[in-house]
Amino acid sequence: MARLDLEGKVLVVIGGTTGLGLSAVRAFVHEGACVVIVGLDKESVKAAERELGRAALGLAADAVKPRTADRAVGMAVRRFGGFHGLYHVAGGSGRKMGDGPLHELTDEGWRRTIDLNLSSVVFSNRAAVRQLLAQGTGGSILNLGSVLGWSPSPRYFATHAYATAKSAIIGFTRGVAAYYASKNIRCNVLAPGVVDTPMARRAAGDENVLRFLKTKQPLDGGRIGRPSDLDAAAVYFMSDASRFATGQVLAVDGGWCVSEGQIRV
Repeated sequence: MARLDLEGKVLVVIGGTTGLGLSAVRAFVHEGACVVIVGLDKESVKAAERELGRAALGLAADAVKPRTADRAVGMAVRRFGGFHGLYHVAGGSGRKMGDGPLHELTDEGWRRTIDLNLSSVVFSNRAAVRQLLAQGTGGSILNLGSVLGWSPSPRYFATHAYATAKSAIIGFTRGVAAYYASKNIRCNVLAPGVVDTPMARRAAGDENVLRFLKTKQPLDGGRIGRPSDLDAAAVYFMSDASRFATGQVLAVDGGWCVSEGQIRV
């Protein structure tokens, strides 16, 4: 059986300084990986480097810029002597940028939300694939999706540009997985439900939403997710244990996709 650890792996995490990304980075380092962490905020990047020590190298840069991922992959090769995989976490709600229900969606909200949640994924995956092809080694790419990409919740989570981007990530990932499978490049999606991260502060602070989540995410007492709930799945996909899995979408959602969710009227 292939080992479910990351000993000797060199990984890049785009969006690795807060929330789901930082939790995954901690798990990757614990399992033996060296990690290049990309984050937008310089202080968060420095804090992550201090916490993780010599196993981590940070890059403060914008994931929406096409060359950011190229820089991160290059840093991984130069600093740690290789590159084995990418976990793309960066993204976020476009609500404050003009996302929302279609009739309220602004032109700017559409463009910025799609760039943040989809264009950034395309750029990072392109950088990873180019490096893996150049090495001829194969490797693993994991993209963060969302259950909202195929399981909508109109009362509390009606951001249609965001849902579009997360749905598109699935089609994009499967296309990449199919095209590069013969090169042993794997590409998969990890799709959370509602998780307590900086992006989810609105939901986490709304008693109506939390009551809804008790029935929509009924596992473990019915609660909002924790970033660490996804760590084991992320480690699996970045490890050799997933060497025969590609083009897959794994929902780690507390039961969201199989539960109706009750709304008080």
